[in-house]
Amino acid sequence: MATAQLNGITIGYDDERAGEGGGGDGGGGGGGDGGRDGTESTLVLLHGHPFDRSMWAPQRAAFAATHRVITPDLRGYGASTVVPGVTGFATFAEDLAALLDHLDVREFALGGLSMGGQIVMECYRLFPERITGLLLADTFPAAETPDGKAHRNALADRLLAEGMKGYADDVRDKMVAPYNTEASAQVHRMMLAAPPEGAAAALRGRAERPDYRDLLTRVDVPSLVVVGRDDTYTPVSDAEAMHAALPDSALHIVESAAHLPNLERPDEFNSALRTWLSRIS
Repeated sequence: MATAQLNGITIGYDDERAGEGGGGDGGGGGGGDGGRDGTESTLVLLHGHPFDRSMWAPQRAAFAATHRVITPDLRGYGASTVVPGVTGFATFAEDLAALLDHLDVREFALGGLSMGGQIVMECYRLFPERITGLLLADTFPAAETPDGKAHRNALADRLLAEGMKGYADDVRDKMVAPYNTEASAQVHRMMLAAPPEGAAAALRGRAERPDYRDLLTRVDVPSLVVVGRDDTYTPVSDAEAMHAALPDSALHIVESAAHLPNLERPDEFNSALRTWLSRIS
């Protein structure tokens, strides 16, 4: 893991350089090409709530030989600084832009899961010229409903009052299908380790996110929509609607997986990513 002091906070991240066999490099420089011609070989992946960059370990292992793979901890999670209050999606996007500037990465393929996917959409809203491809996994583009806003804010209050354990226990079998026992244990550990103040700030910001549905119709880069067949948070119908809205997209439904198919069925998830990345290059 490496860290950078940016936007007034510490951002923790892993930066796997193509051909170097893994390990966060801890520095900038070297351009965004990961040792190959063309900026399309940099892959950036954003984790969901309430997780951290370790959720992308199977993808870092699978793609570090051919791509520069950058996986940051979002503000408030993992090794990044916890800032209480409200963290809006624009702040997350600005943190990412600052990190990639620090690492001399101009253009990159960008992916995210769940809340991370929504932050991907915010990044495309703010700096589309830097993004060569979109991966939207187990996410949805609509703004929050009034009931949804109330739920997010009530959950934020709960996390601040009780900590993460009760919430993590409650949602464990929705995050990961119960039959995927190894992934379930890993995800539960991640949720327990999340700082309540950071998770609450993200929830409050997520409650106020914009509607990205119209934005998706204007995306002009190759896109991949992935969803677990048994995901109840963001069901297959949400993925199908995003696929229909995106001008140049592929849809991949991962069988025997719920909300985190990248951990539940990593080989299948990685195969879909590999096809998407080949389209970008």
